[in-house]
Amino acid sequence: MAVAPQEAFLLDGLRTPFGKYKGVLATLSALDLGALAIEAVLARQPWGRNPDGVLMGVVVQAGLGQNPARIAAVHAGISMTTPAMTLNAVCLASLESVCEAARRIRSGEGDSYLVGGFDSMSRAPQLIPPQHEQSNMAATRSALFTDGLGCALSGASMGELSDRVNRELGISRHDQDSWAVMSQQRAAQAQTKIEQSELFELRLEDVHAREDQGIRPETTIEGLAMLKPAFGEGGTITAGNSSQMSDGASAGLVVSGHHLERLQQPALARIVDWGLVAGPDASLHLKPAMAIRRLLKRCGLSVADIDLYEINEAFASVAIASSRDLGLSPEVVNVNGGAIALGHPLGASGFRLLLTLALELRRRNLRRGIATLCGGGGQGLAVLIENCNL
Repeated sequence: MAVAPQEAFLLDGLRTPFGKYKGVLATLSALDLGALAIEAVLARQPWGRNPDGVLMGVVVQAGLGQNPARIAAVHAGISMTTPAMTLNAVCLASLESVCEAARRIRSGEGDSYLVGGFDSMSRAPQLIPPQHEQSNMAATRSALFTDGLGCALSGASMGELSDRVNRELGISRHDQDSWAVMSQQRAAQAQTKIEQSELFELRLEDVHAREDQGIRPETTIEGLAMLKPAFGEGGTITAGNSSQMSDGASAGLVVSGHHLERLQQPALARIVDWGLVAGPDASLHLKPAMAIRRLLKRCGLSVADIDLYEINEAFASVAIASSRDLGLSPEVVNVNGGAIALGHPLGASGFRLLLTLALELRRRNLRRGIATLCGGGGQGLAVLIENCNL
């Protein structure tokens, strides 16, 4: 396939296994996880130690130090002369890193970028108010909530906000539990192929992980129905039909057509275009659908022109609402399961979606796919890729 010099391609990518909150990866900092993912990519692509830039998403940044992307990159062996930037668009962050790399390539700024993201939800620090604001009633706050799980615009947790929208959209508890069972079953069925193509084994002195911790093949609709609402009486969101709090990292390389020809390597996918939306409110449910519609309009395509979709399962109801809005069959959405089973380490998930999608398009000999997710504050991002191996 002939390629244009300033087209952008996803060349390669890997991720850590995703660990449960306070689970097998909890002894590793977010910076450790990020560095390990970068090291794994560099082991396959040694030339990547000198990219034109590092663009990594991190959501819970409190206490990590200046520019966490640069810290993790340098620790992993990226050249000190390589500029780095940390992106934070909440859950969109690591998918946005791919878009930013593609923008820079298209503008002629560079030919190769290390992308991805990382977060340790287990290691999120507690925030102490300044001394002059402290009183007997003052309490520490979790950076996990303030930076990641609480909607700063609505003042509610994203779970509380989403429970309200579930009622408005008529998404039932049974709908959500059924989606969650499907996610778990698909992830369990795909576990071996995902481990072989997408994950790298972590084998350290005190940490050994080779698979995602959150997959529960024994999940049943009856078992999920017994769980209590997570965000107040009368709610329909539970721990079983929500994404799992997790620790993990993902990393990959986005390169220009010019660089791809120099490398003489096949790419996983061509990055065609993307759509970014916000508002008109802070809700999450329909933001993936809105982003997809904007993207399809830009590209002159229809919903039916896309072979596979990855919609992040922040909550089951997000994937349900956006799928319904677009008229998507569940058979083309999250075919290997989603964040309900795999976990959702905030800064790592966006790139994970794109990597999962690119690999599955290649396995199935399909042409086009879209990866999309919602983000706190009411934003959505969708990225269209094409299989380079057809």
